[in-house]
Parts: sequence; C-alpha cells; structure tokens
Amino acid sequence: MRVLVVEDEQLLADAVATGLRREAMAVDVVYDGAAALERVGVNDYDVIVLDRDLPLVHGDDVCRKVVELQMPTRVLMLTASGDVSDRVEGLEIGADDYLPKPFAFTELIARVRALGRRTSVPLPPVLERAGIKLDPNRREVFRDGREIPLAPKEFAVLEVLLRSEGAVVSAEQLLEKAWDENTDPFTNVVRVTVMTLRRKLGEPAVIVTVPGSGYRI
Repeated sequence: MRVLVVEDEQLLADAVATGLRREAMAVDVVYDGAAALERVGVNDYDVIVLDRDLPLVHGDDVCRKVVELQMPTRVLMLTASGDVSDRVEGLEIGADDYLPKPFAFTELIARVRALGRRTSVPLPPVLERAGIKLDPNRREVFRDGREIPLAPKEFAVLEVLLRSEGAVVSAEQLLEKAWDENTDPFTNVVRVTVMTLRRKLGEPAVIVTVPGSGYRI
C-alpha cells in the first residue's frame, strides 16, 4: 500500500511516516498543501493522511482536488478540532474518514488499512493463495500452516502480489506500491527482495517470474 502523509507539524509527520513504514507501507511525506497537490499529480496513492489546517494550500482544497480528479485515492483527514460540525464538514468535502488529534497510532493504522481495502475491488481482510495466508492487520504470514517471518519490504511485496489475484505485477508496479519516491528506479532492489522472499517461502516456489513482464503468484 502506498500512502502520502501531509502534515505541517514535521515531527508528527515524520513519526507517522516511520510508523506506517514499520507496517510495511510505502510512505511519502510533505509538509504543505501545495506540495501535496504536486505529489498527487505525479504518484498514485492508495490513501492520503491529510491534515486539514495546512499552509500554502488548505487541506480542504487538497481534498476537493482529489475528489474533482475522481481519483481512487482515499482520504483520511486529521484535525486538532474534535467538534462534530468540523468532522461533518470534512466528510461533506469528500474525505472518506476523519480522525481528531491527538490520536492513538493503532487507530490510525487500522483506519489507513481499512481505507486501503476500499481503493480497489473489495478483498477479504486475510489474503490467501497457493497455500499462503497473509494477514495485513496482524502482520502475519503463513505457508501451509507454518509462520514465515518477513521483513517489512518482503511483506509489502508479498501483499501486492497476493492482492493482484494471479495477475502479473511488473517490477515498476512493485517499486511504486512497496517503496517510496526516494528509491532509485534503476535499482535492483525489487529483484533482490523477490529472491529473498522466494527463499523464505520455501519450496515449491510460488512466485513465478514472467520474462519481460514481472511476477505473479
């Protein structure tokens, strides 16, 4: 899952991004509304964690732009105000969910994951294919009943492949969904991660390389 965090309190923004990355999400961070609009015009995001009170371009206007462009991106709006009327107004603007500050990070994670499941064809909370069971909420992976410990990027790549439901996923798509924008697009990090993931999942191999196209399960 790829997430954009838009928050002008830099310490909070960076802390949220670090926490989401630990949950195997690819996260980009910006600190104002103008930069958010720039990123939205370039990258495809599953979820935007959007502070409402932003400099340069207000969070409401960023949200309206996402709605105007009819993007599949879901918006989780943050605000320091817990007033019900503010929450209602945010949802009417087009936000998909609303979370007042201060918030529990576990709740933020749960809301981001819930919104991420709504960006495409609805999928079950636990993904299963070819003897593999992946639970995004618990960060657990099992193969034929045996738990497989995975690093965050390995988990993210496996989740993308399982969500594709047998379709081929290119290296570029994996790079976009599992890594942030600071990753060198010419790196071999995707190939290395897939190789490590194959080794950890064991035999028989379930990740198939489709020459010239990508990978599938």
